[in-house]
Amino acid sequence: MPPDLGHAIEEALTAGSRSLDESESKTFLREFTIPVIPERRALSAEEAARAADEIGYPVVLKGLARDIGHKTEAGLVRLGLEHSGAVRRAFQEMEQTPGLRGALVQPQVKAEREFLAGFFRDPQFGPVIMFGLGGIFTEALSDVSLRLAPVTEQDARDMLAEIRGRTLLRGGRNQRPADEAALARTLIGLGNLARDYPDIRELDINPLLITADGEVLAADALAVLERMSGATRSRPAISPRITEEFFRPRSLVFIGASSQMGKWGHLLVTNVTSGRFPGTVYLINPKGGTIAGQEAYASIASLPETPDLAVVTIPAAKISGLLDELREKGVTRIVLIASGFAETGTRGRKLEQDLVDKANSLGITILGPNTMGLCNPHHSFYCTGSIVQPRPGSTSMVSQSGNMGVQLLSFAEQQGIGIRSFCGSGNEAMLSVEDFLDYFAEDELTRTIMLYLESPKDGHRFLETARRASRKKPIVLLKGGSTKQGSKAAASHTGAMSSDSAVFDGLCRQAGVIKVDGPMDLLDLTAAFSSLPLPRGRRVAVVTLGGGWGVITADMCAQYGLELPELSQEILSFMDAELPPYWSRSNPLDLVGENDLSLPVKAMEKLAAWEGCDAIINLGILGRRAFVQDYLNAVRRTDPGYTEEYLQDVDRELARFEQEYVETVARLMETYEKPIFGVRLQSGGADRTIEEVSGHRYQSVFYHTPEKAVKACAMMYRYNCFLCETRGD
Repeated sequence: MPPDLGHAIEEALTAGSRSLDESESKTFLREFTIPVIPERRALSAEEAARAADEIGYPVVLKGLARDIGHKTEAGLVRLGLEHSGAVRRAFQEMEQTPGLRGALVQPQVKAEREFLAGFFRDPQFGPVIMFGLGGIFTEALSDVSLRLAPVTEQDARDMLAEIRGRTLLRGGRNQRPADEAALARTLIGLGNLARDYPDIRELDINPLLITADGEVLAADALAVLERMSGATRSRPAISPRITEEFFRPRSLVFIGASSQMGKWGHLLVTNVTSGRFPGTVYLINPKGGTIAGQEAYASIASLPETPDLAVVTIPAAKISGLLDELREKGVTRIVLIASGFAETGTRGRKLEQDLVDKANSLGITILGPNTMGLCNPHHSFYCTGSIVQPRPGSTSMVSQSGNMGVQLLSFAEQQGIGIRSFCGSGNEAMLSVEDFLDYFAEDELTRTIMLYLESPKDGHRFLETARRASRKKPIVLLKGGSTKQGSKAAASHTGAMSSDSAVFDGLCRQAGVIKVDGPMDLLDLTAAFSSLPLPRGRRVAVVTLGGGWGVITADMCAQYGLELPELSQEILSFMDAELPPYWSRSNPLDLVGENDLSLPVKAMEKLAAWEGCDAIINLGILGRRAFVQDYLNAVRRTDPGYTEEYLQDVDRELARFEQEYVETVARLMETYEKPIFGVRLQSGGADRTIEEVSGHRYQSVFYHTPEKAVKACAMMYRYNCFLCETRGD
């Protein structure tokens, strides 16, 4: 780090300044290879005039002063100066400004494309890099992209492609495309600058000009200062081996077991024992006796063996003393259900930190406090605050909200989403979401990770762990909680446009996390990721029993960035022989309501084998049975000419077809490694999204609306793009 740059910051802070002047700010840009418009600094009117003569007219004159963020409003910017006399007069007028530190003389650069770049420090996530439309459009359009520092070249390229105004980078109307390599270097340089100079709170380049030749030039810059406070206390990572031990106990003890229904000490015991936990369960209650038909021990010391896991429901004030007893017995893993800690305020936070310090000194790891528990269906271990016992599966789930977590767990059970493991992380005094991500990333049984998150405890670690995990398995995330502006009184454009939600959205894109808007989206996407292969591209074939649904689905595909390729001549010829001559001969492939039950299967076989598509959406093929059942009931009431046996045969034939069709879809996905998204014609009381097919690697997925299928396909394609980018494909 060059000593003169750090000296400028120290001098300004010592003098009580909140920002550097433009010339000082640009010195930092040059040091990090960020292109800056050619300019000369002048300390007098004569120096300014000589500099203008050497640069060539017209020129721009900018007065230099610290703590003046908007120079134009202060009269410190003069454009289009055509001769030395105009430069002298402008400088002399600026000299009336208190604190003037000279002026910059710049050539008048003609550039119709203006962008913004910079960084600000988010209190939770640290330095955040921003890129977007600049100049007069900065606040008006708020067209920006964000990433946490440091940024990679791929991060930078993604930022350029993400803004709505990206077409301006492509050139046109006698303008060459922008030098995207220089723009990427600028964003990377800003990340490195933020890392090396922590006392720069915000840095704003506005405008960042793109000339007609595509050259990138920083025309203005402002560095806002704030002396960095002491380093925050870091949270040590928990080993995945330790995390795994919480999900596979061979024995456990309930401390605070109760015989009274409704109490946590009774509810959790009931859930565990009714779920047929294969290990030994011990109960602790100071009064001893019998609870739920089982002997209760009066103390931990009296237990006949050392349990692998302790589930604690006693009040917060008694926990600290309990740690000594547990350690003496050799228990080092605790699920702390009790509340009354950090969630209650200052005193609770102090109590929680003291508890963590003591647990660390004793070698004890705590899940919670204030947790709704955890479960592992593969181990028949159900220890949550609601009697929810989902089937074993491949989705691992963590929720910072216990109530939301068990509700999502219940919804997942209803939708047929099998669960690998679930945890309500509570206050995360020790074990955090990041620790669970580290564990699930390596866990062989986990295929998909589902998160409900309100606020990561360590923003930068969350980025790193999520990015590592996403390279191996999809993370589908729902974020709850209202957002607040990260910097309420930001002095720069960059800081003023920051917000918690925008920063987190940028983090998710950077880490490859699939962020959704609501609980049902979370379940819909989790169902797809846990059951289907990833689409290798954006080309979608649509097959439908009716034209309207096909049209709507085609429109939605365009909205979500998917493509509907034209059908191949081979498929057209095949379907010509199967369908009436009035069929549409296009994608979507409309089966025109034909009742031949073999047609959908034939169409799906052809489309799955077709190299011209990457995914298939089928509409209304499954669910016809519900409509036909209504029709059969009407026939029963009105037409005695049909026997009951015949009507039941029709229903059985449709039931057989639908089961075979579900199995066909699973088989085709396994054969061709293409996802097939289904949409039911009518549920007929079937609410499950996933239709299980035993003996197959993939499962059939059927949604209730075309939008759900299209959105799932689009999100899976985007995730596959992330994987390809990280692999360099």
